[in-house]
Amino acid sequence: MIRKSASANWKGSLTEGTGTISTESGVLDAVNYGFKKRFEGEPGSNPEELIGAAHASCFSMALSMILGDAGFTADDISTKATISMDKEGDGFAIKGSHLEVTAVVPGASAEDFAEAANAAKENCPISKLLDTDITMDAKLA
Repeated sequence: MIRKSASANWKGSLTEGTGTISTESGVLDAVNYGFKKRFEGEPGSNPEELIGAAHASCFSMALSMILGDAGFTADDISTKATISMDKEGDGFAIKGSHLEVTAVVPGASAEDFAEAANAAKENCPISKLLDTDITMDAKLA
């Protein structure tokens, strides 16, 4: 089993507070995030763009694998994932992820590519995560 981790720290109120995000690999190291970055368009990171990055990268890798299994090697796969968050009741909810992909795959037909892209969309691990139960262990320190 593979396990990867990331952490977040938050200080202060929801609208005036600030937080940092770090990843096990160190690629993100105390990257700032906050309410204004998430809801008011202020530059900086936010959970939805991180989900989008995870989905786009996972999908691209899955597509590469599926194409390879079919005997093709992509010269380039460019994927953009747009995460939609909508107001729901008193809060917000992630309602979807839209993938936009463009690829250069020598020798593949439009049908070969469409079949591989659909399989990647359905089977990449992040696609599966976005359609699963979420469990939690919570402790108050």
